[in-house]
Amino acid sequence: MNESVYERIGEASGYLKLDLKATDVAELAARENWTEEHLKYVADMFFFMKSQKEEKTVQTLLRLSRLPLKEPKTFQNFDFSQIHGREAEMLQNLSTLAALYGRRNLAFIGPQGVGKTHLAMAFGRACCEKGYKAYFLKASELNQKLTDAIKYGHENSTINGLVKPSCLIIDEIGRCEFNKTNTRMFFDVIDRRYNKEGPNTLILTSNLQPSRWGEFFGENSSLLCSMDRIFDMATVFNIKGQSYRGKQLQTVTLAAGQPSSLPTASR
Repeated sequence: MNESVYERIGEASGYLKLDLKATDVAELAARENWTEEHLKYVADMFFFMKSQKEEKTVQTLLRLSRLPLKEPKTFQNFDFSQIHGREAEMLQNLSTLAALYGRRNLAFIGPQGVGKTHLAMAFGRACCEKGYKAYFLKASELNQKLTDAIKYGHENSTINGLVKPSCLIIDEIGRCEFNKTNTRMFFDVIDRRYNKEGPNTLILTSNLQPSRWGEFFGENSSLLCSMDRIFDMATVFNIKGQSYRGKQLQTVTLAAGQPSSLPTASR
């Protein structure tokens, strides 16, 4: 039992970036003649420090992700009972982050209000909770970000910033048009992410089928190659149905003006 405790202390030490291995702890315990109680005290201290650092890391990742913090979108608060179909279970299994670890991209396609953005955000939040960087932005924000990068001469840092996150979420593809320069930069991001090592995924949402996305990018010659890379390893969820929004909407009709000017109900 002690051997596993030593290893766990060593793992916690490594996470805390301390130069202390399991064998070092074991040698110290033998030299100081630690009892089981002493060892448990030391282990608990290391585990506490590790958990504290993990929590701070998660909070930092969430803050930098641009995902909502006050009313977070999670898998837990998504209403899966509204999703039907033979493959509905695949949506619930997204929480395993298999797409991230398997380097598989995701696309959520469907009309407004069926939960596309919620699911994308929930995946990004789950990535942060596991210690992976996520970054969310709308396609219009990406377009402006690329325009500003060219304007102020920091294309490389902007592209690197979009390649670095393990989970990059681009919402509402097809809501704006990318000119040729921005299109080329965006496809550069796709190419670099395609060759990126380690767990990573690109998540896209849209009201339009991917076959129509080319209408919103200004460089058709490179479009096919880059689109191939997006969908080379990808799962596309086509979500059909009515919007969930407004399900709890309450409409109240009132009259304004002086009481004397309001019509009197007949008796």
